[in-house]
Amino acid sequence: MERIRNFCIIAHIDHGKSTLADRLLEYTNTIQVTQGQMLDNMDLEQERGITIKSHAIQMEYTYKGEKYILNLIDTPGHVDFSYEVSRSIAACEGALLIVDASQGVQAQTISNLYMALEHDLEIIPVMNKCDMDSAMPDEVEDEIVDLLGCKREEIIRASGKTGMGVEEILNAIVERVPHPAGNEEAPLQALIFDSVFNSFRGIIAYFKITNGVLRKGDKVKFFNTGKEYDADEIGVLKMDMVPRNELRTGDVGYIISGIKTSKEVKVGDTITHIARPCEKAIDGFEEVKPMVFAGVYPIEAEDYENLRASLEKLQLNDASLTFQPESSVALGFGFRCGFLGLLHMEIIQERLDREFDMSVITTVPNVSYMVYDKHGEAKEVHNPSGMPDITLIDHIEEPYIRASVITTTNYIGPIMTLCLGKRGELVKQEYISGNRVEIFYDIPLGEIVIDFYDKLKSISKGYASFDYHMNGFRPSKLVKLDILLNGEPVDALSTLTHFDNAENFGRRMCEKLKELIPRQQFDIAIQAAIGAKIIARETIKQVRKDVTAKCYGGDVSRKRKLLEKQKKGKKRMKQIGNVEVPQKAFLAVLKLD
Repeated sequence: MERIRNFCIIAHIDHGKSTLADRLLEYTNTIQVTQGQMLDNMDLEQERGITIKSHAIQMEYTYKGEKYILNLIDTPGHVDFSYEVSRSIAACEGALLIVDASQGVQAQTISNLYMALEHDLEIIPVMNKCDMDSAMPDEVEDEIVDLLGCKREEIIRASGKTGMGVEEILNAIVERVPHPAGNEEAPLQALIFDSVFNSFRGIIAYFKITNGVLRKGDKVKFFNTGKEYDADEIGVLKMDMVPRNELRTGDVGYIISGIKTSKEVKVGDTITHIARPCEKAIDGFEEVKPMVFAGVYPIEAEDYENLRASLEKLQLNDASLTFQPESSVALGFGFRCGFLGLLHMEIIQERLDREFDMSVITTVPNVSYMVYDKHGEAKEVHNPSGMPDITLIDHIEEPYIRASVITTTNYIGPIMTLCLGKRGELVKQEYISGNRVEIFYDIPLGEIVIDFYDKLKSISKGYASFDYHMNGFRPSKLVKLDILLNGEPVDALSTLTHFDNAENFGRRMCEKLKELIPRQQFDIAIQAAIGAKIIARETIKQVRKDVTAKCYGGDVSRKRKLLEKQKKGKKRMKQIGNVEVPQKAFLAVLKLD
């Protein structure tokens, strides 16, 4: 056990975590690195150059003549995948905090660092990309010293590209990171921190042993679900899975026990022996709180069950996805899914398409509100169609977040304008170092959901970094905005919005739909309504044909008779005709500027 070190790599997006992990793997001769970011093995990760999943891998390193086993977990940097990071941190005793020498400390660096400090991890600061011309090693070192309160000589200068400083990092891990603490004689306790689905082997759970020993063929049970299994195969994670006969305290490994249904494996559960169970489960992770909700519907109604199976398999691989069944008048049966943010939602949609071949329609994303009725009872509402009648509502509370934006002083003005436009309230601003400032805002989560992050990046030319956490609910003047087509509400397009924005938003929505809905043989009225009050209207004119062209000469009543007949036909057509809303229209609503 004294020779085991478990550590993870944490950093902001694009600070070079995965590239540095490649160098560590190369230096310890674990694998031949044939392409960049070896641990990002999903197509999507390679294409976008981001890490979506945490990846665990074992390395062997000889230090002063002794052989050490290093278990490395590479984590994502984007705020939408912070749940992955929290799980990796729970399975480690130390963390490499990587800061880009050309960009300095950013928002996600700070929030990941605090997460690691809460778990009492040993932090090793590493300054990456020191070989770049734009690097500012001395200024960035000052920032790290301010942030961590460490000594300057403790900061390791490295480069993931050239491999500089890799040996120092490995030595620092052996010297500074404590070995896992635990008792091999105690009953088995192992924490599940991830799981994957394999269509041949069933579900494979990844775990870290805190106490006890696990041997191949042992009878084990999962503490929270109470299900019992045989450990058919156990082993350690290299680039592939390497079977072993036993794993001891402090080891990180995998277990295959022929589990078929995904509900039986819960990330954060504890594995123990049936014969000699442990007293209590390990404190796992806090339950994940979804930030953004959207309806996901199959394009073909008969694909509903396939969609359910695909979502369950995805949930194994991504524990932060939550879903429950719901139905909609316009779209039929589907699921209400909870995501951690918009990038997360986009990635899940992509993965459904690529890995399971499911094409889906996603409705407008929104957040959950607390609705209080006249009797003072609260009800959580996830989508506008679940709103009680307006006459019964006393008041509505919406979720607020505390947002922290780190930027250079040149962009403070535009960023403040953006936050105020999103109904934000300035809490405070602090100068971090030199011309870098951290601004704290309280903003309603509903305002951030759609396009806040993209706008922030474009007005700050990519220099602002953004991080947030929940900050309770506050009463707010919200109204339900319905879109009516020929007097029929389209539930997939209705949204909850603030009273001040409603009229403007309704008008823009009607204009956008007028462009996107194809013309019919009859007039289509597009209306935006709050309750019974219509606040905006556009009309899509009918496709006309000159029916009186053949009526020349004779009495005017001939023409009139024809037009009356035509009018009746149009009226009847309008009663039975239905208006198809194309998928483009649902997506266009997301991109209203």
